[in-house]
Amino acid sequence: MTGTGRPVVLVHGWKSHPGIWDRLVEALDKDAIPSWTFDHSRVRGAAVESLAALLQEFIRDQRADTGYCGPIDMVCHSMGTGIARYLIEVLDKNDRCEKVRLLVGLGPPNNGSCLAELFFDPVHSPRILKTLGGIFVPRRFNPADDIIVQQFRPGSEAMAALRSAGIREDIRYRFILTGNCDADPEFFPPFHGKTWVMTANGWETTYAGDGIVPHADSWLQGAEYDILPLDPSSLARSPDLYCHLHLPRNPDVIGKILDSLSDPDTCAGTGCPECLAMYRHL
Repeated sequence: MTGTGRPVVLVHGWKSHPGIWDRLVEALDKDAIPSWTFDHSRVRGAAVESLAALLQEFIRDQRADTGYCGPIDMVCHSMGTGIARYLIEVLDKNDRCEKVRLLVGLGPPNNGSCLAELFFDPVHSPRILKTLGGIFVPRRFNPADDIIVQQFRPGSEAMAALRSAGIREDIRYRFILTGNCDADPEFFPPFHGKTWVMTANGWETTYAGDGIVPHADSWLQGAEYDILPLDPSSLARSPDLYCHLHLPRNPDVIGKILDSLSDPDTCAGTGCPECLAMYRHL
């Protein structure tokens, strides 16, 4: 790399791996966009702050290796968005050493995760953990032993630190969400196509979510949003591609990422009318 191309830092989510970016990396390569893939899959028992510090070190190492010292873009999946935000908003809040032009988050639990909170609910937790065992969480998973799950509960100190810091006005925030506008149970079969969310009336399920993260968890003042699918017929053909687990490999999502990287001024708020309507009613 000569130093003229703006790299994209890729940050995967909880209990995931860098392989989820394979299709996006292929698309980035075709457009001659360099990518730096941050791998925290082997880091066990680390808190969000520690992972954010490792991400910071990773970026510094990549800059040193490539000689690139300009602004970067970041594309993150799920709680990977929380790691990136903790770095740029909390650790780097005052110094502003991290030069970031654009942060793109896929299904981000910006306000904490309702599902993480649900894992501790005395009534629903046993059934939810059994349902998701081997699909989203390990079998016989104990959330009390997982510091990331604890830190992504909405009332945690980590979430409080993000709320207190606020977003950075020098960075563009773009979040890509999906919704089950056709109420298709195959969208996310474990929950019959719906997503759990905490409301003023208690626990409910909604189609305004990706099966794991409801839209309400992602909403962040000052950010821009795209709600997919762009065409409802895409959901009818491949409903499972729009659930949380498959967002990084979804062609619609990859297209939106590339559009945002090419031109951050690309109009946000796109998507099928039904999905947009679900989001606006939150």
